[in-house]
Amino acid sequence: MRTLEELVELARKKGAKRVVVAGAQEAEVLAALEDGRKNGFATGILVGDPEEIKNTAEKVGVNLSDYQIVEEKDLKKTASVAVEILKRGDADVLMKGLVSTSDFMKAVLNKETGLLDRSSKRLLSHVAVFEIPAYHKLLIITDAAINIAPTLEEKIEILKNAVEVAHSLEIENPKVAVVGAVEKVNPGKMPATEHAAILSMMNRRGQIKGCLVDGPFGFDNAINKKAAETKRIESEVAGDADIILCPEIETANVLYKALLYFAGASCAAVVAGTPVPIVLTSRADPHKTKFDSLALGVLMAH
Repeated sequence: MRTLEELVELARKKGAKRVVVAGAQEAEVLAALEDGRKNGFATGILVGDPEEIKNTAEKVGVNLSDYQIVEEKDLKKTASVAVEILKRGDADVLMKGLVSTSDFMKAVLNKETGLLDRSSKRLLSHVAVFEIPAYHKLLIITDAAINIAPTLEEKIEILKNAVEVAHSLEIENPKVAVVGAVEKVNPGKMPATEHAAILSMMNRRGQIKGCLVDGPFGFDNAINKKAAETKRIESEVAGDADIILCPEIETANVLYKALLYFAGASCAAVVAGTPVPIVLTSRADPHKTKFDSLALGVLMAH
């Protein structure tokens, strides 16, 4: 898959999923949801202040007769109401609207009423799918937004979440490049390289399945075959990665923004690791990012 339009087309073929929006009185989110409805892959449940939702809908040209509205005038509580709707099985995808990210995630992670049950060992992580003009296919990057300095155990879960996203894009055996500053294992001094080597071996021995893992790689030889050949790196992943697993949030976040602002890339992103996909976009994200992220969330839904 080379483009996000192909991702959207896959969502169209999957058919409409029910999307519940927390704090639905947010213009760009409402507009993205309307585009998803018109494209046949989304229906909407709007949680928020009905009067504010009505005013916003009029501004962006959305006919509210196509949507279900659930009244909750307290913006902070909209996320909890949305989560409850999901837990009842009345929706398939959760999307953040005007509610703050902190209030939104508190509702998702609440041990009593959140999306994960108490016994769950799943780890939430941010997974971004990039369309980059200079690359020959879509590229998944993780984790640019949630896990700050993941341990080896946490990286296993982050990797699994990214592989789940890749599978939803019909990439049967995604190639995972575990990247860092260098291509060689540097024991003691560079833990990221040790993690990469361990993850690779775990994959070879069947402890991590559904993908092909290798590393450590520098970013250059993960996505450029010539760079890999110059450094005499022999790997099926080198120069052809589907997933880039970054060492920590700083690397991933800088890479994420560099691709968007310097490389002319566009992206779709979800939070994975919960029973239902979460579309968590920034207010600064353009309409296309919100729309494509919604399509990705629909693809992730069961």
